[in-house]
Amino acid sequence: MLKWKNLWKKTATLFLIACLSAFPVNAWASVRTPIATGTTTYGNEKATIDASNTDQGYIMIKYKGSNGKIKIQITKSVTYTYNLNARDAYEVFPLTEGNGSYSVKVFENISGNQYAQVCSQTINVNLANEYTPFLYPNQYVNFNQNSNAVAVSNQVVAGATDAMGVVTSVYNYVVDNLTYDTVKAATVQSGYLPNVDSTLATRNGICFDYASLMTAMLRAQDIPTKLVIGYTGQLYHAWISVYLPSQGWIDNIIYFDGQNWSLMDPTFASSGGRSHGGGDASYKAKYAY
Repeated sequence: MLKWKNLWKKTATLFLIACLSAFPVNAWASVRTPIATGTTTYGNEKATIDASNTDQGYIMIKYKGSNGKIKIQITKSVTYTYNLNARDAYEVFPLTEGNGSYSVKVFENISGNQYAQVCSQTINVNLANEYTPFLYPNQYVNFNQNSNAVAVSNQVVAGATDAMGVVTSVYNYVVDNLTYDTVKAATVQSGYLPNVDSTLATRNGICFDYASLMTAMLRAQDIPTKLVIGYTGQLYHAWISVYLPSQGWIDNIIYFDGQNWSLMDPTFASSGGRSHGGGDASYKAKYAY
């Protein structure tokens, strides 16, 4: 009897190993959640900057005053300006320009378009690796473990066997299930932020929505992904760049030509490990989130 029990246990173990091996590594990728641990903080009675996890590529900021309009500026070589939307709660802001010294400033609106500085802090950043800023959520790519975008991502990549398969599966799902909203594109206001779950629910959106949803779905699989804002010709535009271990950063991995979305071909990678899918020089990146 003992012999049969041991044989059964061995068989069950081999079966479990085989089942686990059949799934891509990213099938159980956990969504990264930014936190304010309070280990390293700066600020005053109106605002707190939590820099406890800068090695992960983000800071958390909490505004404790009563002003209705708050802006955040984060500067290294480029100045990123954000609205702070939370009140008396922390909001996450990415550090997307790599290692070095960042200037972080919090401003209150005083009238019209005029703002007064609430606090300022220089923060030295040493990332755990260059990819971490592009794995966490932020206000441009806003998702969490309970987001429908994460659940859908897990479903659509279930058959993928490698990172490029994950990217292709997510891309195909988004372009097959969303419709480009030309009315929204013509009327969208400054300060607009995508909502990935709303985009899934309505099944339409602008380039910003497409890029944000794809970024969230890929980050949910622990694939470093940049949501890039810039220009294609004279048009303000959003697209994504993805990091694949075999290729490096693949720039402009999706683009919209006014009629169709196209998936860039990673086989065009240059000797420097970068791909431009045919080298569309009209793409000029300005910000990465």
